[in-house]
Amino acid sequence: MGMNKNTVLAWATTIMILVGIGLIALGAFRYDDVAGYGFGAVGIGFFAIAWVFNALKGRV
Repeated sequence: MGMNKNTVLAWATTIMILVGIGLIALGAFRYDDVAGYGFGAVGIGFFAIAWVFNALKGRV
């Protein structure tokens, strides 16, 4: 079973969503100071990049 471009983008999207959820969870539950806002912002950034990867499926 070979991995084509769409499969690679699907795996990248899934991994980035999981990392984004982890970063937002770290920001929400682990850090109570300004670092929590930074983790949350980076987690939302991971969601945005995963959204772009998902939009690229079938076009690249």
